[in-house]
Amino acid sequence: MSYSSQRLHTLRDTYRRGLLESTIPFWLKHGLDRECGGLLSGLGEDGTVIDTDKAVWLQGRAAWTFATLHNTVEPRPEWLAAAQHCLDFIRDRCRGPGGKLYFTVTREGRPLRMRRYVYSECFAAIGSAAHAKATGDARAAAEAAEYFGTYLHHSFTPGVMPPKTDPATRPMQGVAPHMIAIATAQELRALLGDLTVRGMTCTQWIDRSIAAIARDFYKPELGALMEIVGADGAVLDHFDGRTLNPGHAIECAWFILHEAKLRHRDPQLRKLGCGILDCMWARGWDPEHGGLLYFTDLHGRPVQEYWAEMKFWWPHNEAEIATLLAWQLTGDAKYAAWHTLVHDWSHRVFADPVHGEWFGYAQRDGRIATRLKGNIWKGPFHLPRMQWYCGRLVDELLASQPKA
Repeated sequence: MSYSSQRLHTLRDTYRRGLLESTIPFWLKHGLDRECGGLLSGLGEDGTVIDTDKAVWLQGRAAWTFATLHNTVEPRPEWLAAAQHCLDFIRDRCRGPGGKLYFTVTREGRPLRMRRYVYSECFAAIGSAAHAKATGDARAAAEAAEYFGTYLHHSFTPGVMPPKTDPATRPMQGVAPHMIAIATAQELRALLGDLTVRGMTCTQWIDRSIAAIARDFYKPELGALMEIVGADGAVLDHFDGRTLNPGHAIECAWFILHEAKLRHRDPQLRKLGCGILDCMWARGWDPEHGGLLYFTDLHGRPVQEYWAEMKFWWPHNEAEIATLLAWQLTGDAKYAAWHTLVHDWSHRVFADPVHGEWFGYAQRDGRIATRLKGNIWKGPFHLPRMQWYCGRLVDELLASQPKA
């Protein structure tokens, strides 16, 4: 199939209204903590605050969202103020020892948990970079580079991040650090230029991680992008090693496709991104009920996690971006068909026409599993990023159509 001009106009209206009339107003009204600073994300169906602990990575994600809208949609003072509100909370309340950021803190900013991972730092980096772009604030720009440097040091310096398992028994590596490195470096480069951080430019970090994904994690002969492999890229025939996350892999695919687009539709990157998208769509799309399964097994065996057959909001957000971007880059009709499938299913299942925003979690058959609108994992990021990014893609597609 292909998209008509009428369909593209409908999509543009859906994305714009969803972003500016539903998602962003919901978080501005209910999420900003005007007493203690930062973002509250433990929200019920109507925005009622049901938990006040704060996820630090959501502070950076929210700052990026609000500042990006200010930079690219309309320079609204309330959006820029919201970004500053979240970044100030990170700066003043969330720094731990050694430059790392906490994962969760209390409402007031007292430390609760320091994870071994350093994902809070990446989202603080892109939030700071977007705010620096909007304001010209040199301090925010310097902090963006500092946060990214902390991430790179912990993620890619051997022996710094504690391993999940004893490396003498079973050495492992995960695809997630490479994915986040790509996405963070792409944002910093777009907002602040091709910075040099820890001895390499953003572009060089992107190249390094894409090469690792292609070499160690993408298994075209098995039709899969692995989440965890051995130190040499070998498949680990255990629960963790066999478990696939189709939505996560599809997110990886669009990061690579985005880089291909920036490099004049680079054919090798386009082939890699589309290859990952193709095999993981086949692995994840539920032909019986629709939607993307959360986990599947490499060999079709039962998965250890009991929520494997649930449908989460964010994989569908990532799949909307990936399929629409793949269609733009290739013109292959299957990607338009897949985009229609995931768009229609997810908007029907997750979107809340009463209170705004989306529910986050559904059973396999599409019944909503919990009425939560936010928690320490779900905030103003995946959904508004999808609405913003897909809206821009649709604008480009409409602009490229021949004039009547």
